[in-house]
Amino acid sequence: MTDTVTPAAHLRAVPDTPDDDETPAAPPAVDNPNLPKPGVVNEKRKPIVAGWLTNRRDFLATAQHAGANLGYAALFHGARVPLYAARLTGMAPRGTCRFIASTNRWIWDREAAPLRAYAVQQQDVEAYMRLARLRAGRVGLRGLVTLVALVFGIGFALWLYVMAPALLYAFGAGGVLLLGLAGQQPDAPVVGPAVLKTEVQKLTGTIVLRGLESIGNARITAAIKKGGEMNGMRFTSEIVRDGPGYRADLDLPYGVTPEDIMEARKPLASGLRRKVGCVWPSPDPTEHEGRLILWVGDKPMNETTKPAWPLLKSGQVDLFKPVVFGNDQRMRDVVVTLMFASVVVGSIPRMGKTFLMRLLLLIAALDPRAEIHAFDFKGTGDFGALEPVCHRYRAGEESEDIEYVVQALRELKDELRRRAKVIKSLPRSRCPESKVTPELAGDKKLGLHPIVVGFDECQVPFEHEKYGAEIEDICTDLVKRGPALGIVGMFGTQRPDAKSLPTGISANAVLRFCLKVMGQPANDMVLGTSMYKAGYRATMFSRSDRGICWMAGEGDDPRIVASAFVDAVAAETVVARARKMREEYGNVTGHAIGNGPEKSTSADILTDVLAVMPATEKAVWCERIAARLIELRPETYEGWKGENVTAALKPWGIKAGQVWGQTDDGEGKNRRGVERADITAAITRRDADRAAA
Repeated sequence: MTDTVTPAAHLRAVPDTPDDDETPAAPPAVDNPNLPKPGVVNEKRKPIVAGWLTNRRDFLATAQHAGANLGYAALFHGARVPLYAARLTGMAPRGTCRFIASTNRWIWDREAAPLRAYAVQQQDVEAYMRLARLRAGRVGLRGLVTLVALVFGIGFALWLYVMAPALLYAFGAGGVLLLGLAGQQPDAPVVGPAVLKTEVQKLTGTIVLRGLESIGNARITAAIKKGGEMNGMRFTSEIVRDGPGYRADLDLPYGVTPEDIMEARKPLASGLRRKVGCVWPSPDPTEHEGRLILWVGDKPMNETTKPAWPLLKSGQVDLFKPVVFGNDQRMRDVVVTLMFASVVVGSIPRMGKTFLMRLLLLIAALDPRAEIHAFDFKGTGDFGALEPVCHRYRAGEESEDIEYVVQALRELKDELRRRAKVIKSLPRSRCPESKVTPELAGDKKLGLHPIVVGFDECQVPFEHEKYGAEIEDICTDLVKRGPALGIVGMFGTQRPDAKSLPTGISANAVLRFCLKVMGQPANDMVLGTSMYKAGYRATMFSRSDRGICWMAGEGDDPRIVASAFVDAVAAETVVARARKMREEYGNVTGHAIGNGPEKSTSADILTDVLAVMPATEKAVWCERIAARLIELRPETYEGWKGENVTAALKPWGIKAGQVWGQTDDGEGKNRRGVERADITAAITRRDADRAAA
């Protein structure tokens, strides 16, 4: 006996084993016909007017597209008017003959001649006589109309000849041109189209399905062949014009996600017969995981004219609020919120990384409360325009540049501790979330104004032999604790790897901008783990996609953004406006008025010992630590020996023990030393105690 298969039979309850003489019970049905529908009904109202009419940017883009074509057509045809007139004049005799022939056919009712001939062939006398009477009436009326028109036309022409000869010539020229239009060949018109639409086709459902089928996804191919509906694939709305391109919304087959389509942009672009820079598939965060938004632009993103940055000529910034910094594929504004976040920017060289970082620093400069620290380790002066508003500024990678940055970071480290104490001392009614708020930032007495620190080519200081470890420790602390205390760290590198961008920084950064990179490790180092696998691949950008990046951290999903282009000259104009606002607010300090960081006179023994113990050494003799400390800071550690190191570390709970090492001549020996892990643990305890104080 064969069991009846019910829906979801694999989920049916298994009955008890029946007795040998009993008939097995049929499995219970899974689908209950009386099961009530969900109480929630998803309704999506269609817009009353087209979306491009309600969005200012999309309306301007559509109007600009239509206006550009109209203007070009006017210029194109206007320049060819003499040629058109000559060609139409040459075709006027043929048009005259056609006009006379067609008029003759109309007057004599030639179009009804086949009917009369048919009546004769059928010997239908009654039908023929009726047709003959109808013809006689038509011919008489049409002949009279033609005679009247001819008489009045000749009379009007004679009147014009006497009263307004120039007007007669104009009418005559117009008549010749009209006869020329009648004489042109249907397949070779004199006036052709000015804008040829041969490269870009109007996006249709057939073209979309052709493109999706070309990516080689088995489920999509099967759904298209079967009609789609059985597998959940369908268009959810009409394909519409959306900015400088087309938008198609559709549900993908069951089990297929938009990320699967994003991974195959190149074959999709081939199927759509578009450049890859025109094709931008993306998920719809307001719908389910199988909804695809396919936007296909008229031009590649890197060839589309971007609108000017709104803050280029006017405006002020509040870093606690979103600020426009670029545009998406449809040239709509994209915003970023810098407060409570750390920033990582990565790309290969010459892709616009430094321009993007400078743009973010310009945004910060337009908030008169913000304190700007700009460090350019490439040394080319790309941040030079920001000098008039910088509290700390340095460009270069020489020893004096690195020492300047170290002193500035030590100041920031002390400032971080001070802010933590201030926040702790405030009442809950004023600081309910234990972080800097716009109100607290605006209170000059508290000194909790925003601080924005930018490091371009951050791999240079992190890899510095002498100060690299200290710089990394301070920057990591700024990234972890700084956002809540009003400090924003920005790190840009053209070599995003674990050494150039320490894990403690990359793992805690909130905002991530990844321009073109060459492989998966760099992609995931900037955007986050598994982003490459999820389809967010900055490797897809071409060398011409300068300034275009994946942005993660602002919103639920990463998105494609083209940052606003602000060159050095425009940046100086923006900074001049920012400087004026700062002077009115009373916030021009540090480098902007010629003051640099104060050199630290008191030594931090734990930090200094960690700085001279590279991560490759698990333990070091105390006498070697003393020698290295003298080299690091001779004015502080001059004359130190191994026992001085032991005594200085003892208050921090670090005891020296026997450490195996090699002497200068290669002989292995045991001498008193300390382990690096004990130093890092002591620093962690100390910082925690200070934060709690």
